[in-house]
Formats: sequence, C-alpha cells, structure tokens
Amino acid sequence: MNICPHCNSKIIGRSDKKYCSIHCKSAHQYQNRKSEEALYYTIDKKLKTNRKLLKAYNKSGMSTVRKEKLLSEGFDPTYFTHYWKNKKGQVYLFCYEYGFLDLKENQKEKYLLVTWQDYMDR
Repeated sequence: MNICPHCNSKIIGRSDKKYCSIHCKSAHQYQNRKSEEALYYTIDKKLKTNRKLLKAYNKSGMSTVRKEKLLSEGFDPTYFTHYWKNKKGQVYLFCYEYGFLDLKENQKEKYLLVTWQDYMDR
C-alpha cells in the first residue's frame, strides 16, 4: 500500500503511482522547487529592488543621490549584475542597465547614478 508524500493519504490505482491526485503531485513539486530555489528568488528580488530604485532616482541618465537615502529604501550595493571600469580606474557597479559609483563629496557619501551607454561595451 502506497502513501501520498504530500497529503499522507492512501493511494488507489496503479502500483507505481506516487501521488493520490494531480493536485497533490503539483503541490508537492511546487514546494520542493520553492525550497530548492529559495536562494535564487532572494537574490533575484534584491536585484530587482536595486534596479527599481536606481531607475527611480536616475531620471536624467546621470545624477547624484545620498547613499543613506538609497540604503534606507532597501538598496543593497552588494548585489549587482556586472561592473564597468573607466579610464580613471573607477568601478561602476550595475544592476542591469542602471549603474552606480560610490563617491565621497564634502565628507558626505553619495552615489553617482548612470545608465549603461554603448561605449561601455568596448
């Protein structure tokens, strides 16, 4: 006698049947996938949050914003998709097409926000 791994009810039917219904099979596989890919979903959510905030504060294509302002809204600078280094050696971190550079002006920490440009591909 087989027992359904999702709802623990008795399985009626073929001897090799693993779930009591299509609903239980789907629900069980969804739970497994969700727990296996939890890290992926966490990282993806942080990247999307970063991109949304960079886009919101960078209306002109290049702007400056206080670091504390972005951080207070949930921005996490440790999550980015790629980087670009300019000729001065400054490293811009990007969340998809929106990037930021860590600056310090007049003892205040800021981010210079930019949008990806074609010349950055070279």
